[in-house]
Amino acid sequence: MKIEELNLNPLLLKAVKGMGFTEPMPIQEKCIPEIRLGKDVVGQSSTGSGKTAAFGLPILEKIRPGVGLQVLILTPTRELCVQVTEALNEFGRYIHARAASVYGGVGIDPQIRAIRTADIVVGTPGRILDHLERRTIAFNNVKFLVLDEADRMFDMGFIDDVERIISRVPKERQTMLFSATFSSGIQDIVRRHMRSPVNVKGEIYVDKKLLKQVYYDIKVYEKFSLLVHLLKKSTSGLALIFCATRREVDVVAKNLKMQGVNAMAIHGGLTQNRRLYALDSLKKGHINVLVATDVAARGLDIKDISHVYNYDVPKSSEEYVHRIGRTARAGVGGDAVTLLSDRDYENFSSVLRDRTLEIRKAEPPHFEKVQFVRVQREFGGAERRDFGRSPQHGPRRYGQPSHGSSHGSYGGYRSESPQDSMNTSRGNRQDRSNERRPYRHSSGGGSHRSGGSQGRGRY
Repeated sequence: MKIEELNLNPLLLKAVKGMGFTEPMPIQEKCIPEIRLGKDVVGQSSTGSGKTAAFGLPILEKIRPGVGLQVLILTPTRELCVQVTEALNEFGRYIHARAASVYGGVGIDPQIRAIRTADIVVGTPGRILDHLERRTIAFNNVKFLVLDEADRMFDMGFIDDVERIISRVPKERQTMLFSATFSSGIQDIVRRHMRSPVNVKGEIYVDKKLLKQVYYDIKVYEKFSLLVHLLKKSTSGLALIFCATRREVDVVAKNLKMQGVNAMAIHGGLTQNRRLYALDSLKKGHINVLVATDVAARGLDIKDISHVYNYDVPKSSEEYVHRIGRTARAGVGGDAVTLLSDRDYENFSSVLRDRTLEIRKAEPPHFEKVQFVRVQREFGGAERRDFGRSPQHGPRRYGQPSHGSSHGSYGGYRSESPQDSMNTSRGNRQDRSNERRPYRHSSGGGSHRSGGSQGRGRY
């Protein structure tokens, strides 16, 4: 199907074609006609499936630019907020529609000014509530409400905030909800706040022809050395590395830099400017490795990722699929590599319950042992450094029973804070960004542009 067959507004079509796109994705083919008919839509789709255009293009056709705020889009993270805003501004450039980003961690005054002239506001729940409390935003004329990445918003604890925001939006509206998974909480939102919604499914699967999936069963203190070897010897393009906690992201990224790898970290504990700088550096080719938590990476549509590395194993097959789905796109092959140690076995068993996944065990190559430095602050304020020494008792191999625990240990020292270690084994620590308290550490306002479009024929 060609994009001309969608019969878009000519000015929107001009913008889309100018970005280099030639054909719609499945989620767009299914959603756009339903939204045009005024129906509420529940869409199930993964990151990078094209859902921003799926809801954005028909909404842009329906609004009247320049008459005030008509569209509210809620997103779980600041990065997704910025991405959605940029996409809508690109799509609506010839109809002169204006979208504004509203998120925490930056100055609020520039956002107040932007809201006054915006047709569309894209925001995170915490900062939207801040504006409501300050009376710097009003939803009287909002006709479209979009909940983007709803499952992640609820995982991050925003369900009450979302409910409060929905209660302030006019009931006579068109509502769209997009989510990768559907928990009971999301189903409850659909039941209470949507009117006979149409259910639409995009592509949520792993292309076995293009994606090579392997795992290495190794000792926990060998993980980093093997990762460095694979990045230097086997990774030709961009790499995305997933860790379970913010602390682990920071430590792995710092150690990669020490080994000469151009890597940066991204997680909710960093300032907004640092997070956007890391994304921009990756897109412009200044770095080729991004180390991230699941929450920070959710919604990021980064082109040309050749390798996804699971430094820590996700807690479920669904999260695994969403991680590895960032590679092997647009007809180009990719690799998904899982570094498995004893502390990951329980999570990996959950991943393998999905019988459609074909994850092959691979024998580790010969690799050089490199130094892994973990600075830890002990009781009394002293610091100790762990250089990746082997624990006294080696870990069990995958499938063997557990005797005792070396969970989170590197060289005999605890590798994480007590809070982190409780969450690593059975689920990644949720990555909250303190949206409601941004003012003490404001890093200033300003807009961010990530450079030109990187369209590859689909949008």
